[in-house]
Amino acid sequence: MLGLYSGCDVDAIFEALANMNAIRFAGILSGILSVTAFLPYILDMLTGRTRPQRASWLIWSVLSSIAFCSQVYEGASDSLWFAGIQASGTLVIFMLSIALGAGRFIGRGDGYLLAAAAFGLVLWHHTDNAGYALAITISISLLGGVATVMKAYREPDSETMATWAISLVAAFLAVLSVGKTDPVLLAYPVYLITLKSAIVSAILLGRMKTRPARVVLVAA
Repeated sequence: MLGLYSGCDVDAIFEALANMNAIRFAGILSGILSVTAFLPYILDMLTGRTRPQRASWLIWSVLSSIAFCSQVYEGASDSLWFAGIQASGTLVIFMLSIALGAGRFIGRGDGYLLAAAAFGLVLWHHTDNAGYALAITISISLLGGVATVMKAYREPDSETMATWAISLVAAFLAVLSVGKTDPVLLAYPVYLITLKSAIVSAILLGRMKTRPARVVLVAA
């Protein structure tokens, strides 16, 4: 995914943004949008319109926390607004999903995913390289997101479109807020762009699928 940045002088773009203080602004704005994105989701949960997939949000809570810690370790600054709020908001939604969510908390397959995340932490500890933990975290989180993508397609009204759309914009801003071509710092927001784009697309396709067919009357 990071190969998309090839073919242009990304460092020069980041330097130009830094001179305009745009990187700090992008980081703060991505954090504000992340908070804003979680609010309609929580409100829809409380009113029964949205039912989050418990297993997905459990996995995301653990993995977003690991991603946040890895960014702190790698020296992230402005992009921490986004990563920190993502981790906090994800944990809040998982806690609410215990009573208001759908599906199991954890199955055998989910246990394997969390065990793999623990293995990533062990690698990080023994190699002093946060990239290993982050790579495993992102790979597992994509797998955990499959359940929500499938649910969003089958039951598009069970997900809050505004949350995923605003989060997608926040993820784009988080990429800008990194301020340099650091694969470890860019990997998490780029991954979230991929995941949230998939969920938004699934909701739109699901709504198209369930929309009643229009009857066209042709005059004789």
